[in-house]
Amino acid sequence: MTPQPNPQAGAAVKAADRAHVFHSWSAQELIDPLAVAGAEGSYFWDYDGTRYLDFTSGLVFTNIGYQHPKVVAAIQEQAATLSTFAPAFAVEARSEAARLIAERTPGDLDKIFFTNGGAEAVENATRMARLHTGRPKVLSAYRSYHGATSAAINLTGDPRRWANDSGAAGVVHFWSPFLYRSPFHSESEAQECERALQHLADTIAFEGPQTIAAIILETIPGTAGIMTPPPGYLAGVREICDRYGIVFILDEVMAGFGRSGKWFAADHFDVTPDLLTFAKGVNSGYVPLGGVAISSAIAETFARRPYPGGLTYSGHPLACAAAVATLTVMEDEDIIGQAARTGENIIGPGLRELAERHPSIGEVRGTGVFWALELVRNRETREPLVPYNAAGADNAPMAAFGAAAKAHGLWPFINMNRTHVVPPCNITEAEAKEGLAALDAALAVADEHTV
Repeated sequence: MTPQPNPQAGAAVKAADRAHVFHSWSAQELIDPLAVAGAEGSYFWDYDGTRYLDFTSGLVFTNIGYQHPKVVAAIQEQAATLSTFAPAFAVEARSEAARLIAERTPGDLDKIFFTNGGAEAVENATRMARLHTGRPKVLSAYRSYHGATSAAINLTGDPRRWANDSGAAGVVHFWSPFLYRSPFHSESEAQECERALQHLADTIAFEGPQTIAAIILETIPGTAGIMTPPPGYLAGVREICDRYGIVFILDEVMAGFGRSGKWFAADHFDVTPDLLTFAKGVNSGYVPLGGVAISSAIAETFARRPYPGGLTYSGHPLACAAAVATLTVMEDEDIIGQAARTGENIIGPGLRELAERHPSIGEVRGTGVFWALELVRNRETREPLVPYNAAGADNAPMAAFGAAAKAHGLWPFINMNRTHVVPPCNITEAEAKEGLAALDAALAVADEHTV
C-alpha cells in the first residue's frame, strides 16, 4: 500500500472528468474533484502520492474498507461464472444473498426485494406500504435523508429536498427527537421521548389516521446528524403504528450492517419494523445493491396479487456475490464486534477527550463507528459554528476545518456544522487513533471561530 506518484496520469483523469462528468449536488464549474489513484483498507491516495485516512467510508458504505481481497475475489469468480442474469430467474448468488440478509434482519422480515441502492429501496418500501394499506400519505422526519429519487427526496427532511419538492407527493413531515436541539424544549431524554411521541400522535390525529400508509424513520439518522433516539421512542412509534394500522418503515441504508455496532441499528432498541430498507454496507459498496426486507403480513398482500414494481438489475449477480462475500467476511472476522469495541473503547472516549479541550465541540454522540461532533460558536448558547445550510463566506469556518483535516492526512465527513466520524467498521486501533490526532489538530482551527 505504497502510493506511487504519477501526476501526469492524474492530470489526464482530472481533465476527462472536468470535460465530461456531471457531478451530483454540485454547481459544475465551482467544484474541483480530487483524482483518486487507489485505495486499500481505511486509506485512499491521489496521483501525487498523498494518502488520506478515510473517515467517511466513501459515503458511509465501505464498512469492510477498500479492496478486501475476499470480496474482490468473489466478484471476479462470479464474473467468470455468470456475470449477469435477468431478475425473474432463480440465481445462486441472488438466493444466497437474500438468505443471508434475511437471517440477520429482525423479526419476520424474511422476504428480500433487491434494488440498486438505498433511494430505490425507499421508493419501493413506500409503494408497498401504500398498496398494502390503500392509503396515500407517508410521514417522515425533518432531520432525515432518504435518497434523491422522486418519493425519496420528498420524504427527505434536509435542504436538498427544497429544489425537488413537488408539494403534492403525499408526504407530511414531523419533528423527531433530538435533545441537544430539542424542538419540544425538553430537559431530559425521558421528556424528549414523551413529547416527541405526543407530537407524532397529534400530527397523525390532525392528518387523519385513516389516510396514513406509513411512517418512515432512519433508525439512527445518518447525514442529518447521527442522533440516537432516546430509550422508548422507537417502541412508542411501533405502538402508534399498530394502533392505527400504519406501516412502520425503518431506513437502515446508512446505519445497517455493522455501522452501529450491531447488524442493524434496530437491534439496539428491540424493535421490528414492517419494512426495512438497506444498501451501502450490505456489500461495502463494491457493486451497487440495496433492498427492502419485508414482513410476512406485507409479503402476503402480494402472494396472489402482482407487485407492480421491478428493476432490470434487481439482485444483479455481481452485486449479490459481493454481498455474500461481505456478510461472510463480517461474520468470520467479527467485524460487528470490532465496530462495537472500537466505538466503546477508542472513538467514543477519544472524541469525549477532544471535547474537553476544544470549545468548538458542543456535543459528542454516536455508537459503534457512527459518530458526530456538533461544532458550535458558543457552548452556552449552542449557536452552530455555521448557519443552517450555510454556503460561501458563511461556511468559511467549516471549510477551514475541513482543509486543516486534509492537510493532516484525514478525509473528513462534513455536513453543515458537524463533522461525522464514520470510518470502516474494521478500522484498526492505530488507524482510529491516527484519525483522532488529525481531528485534534483540525479542531484547533474551528476553535478560532468560537466566542
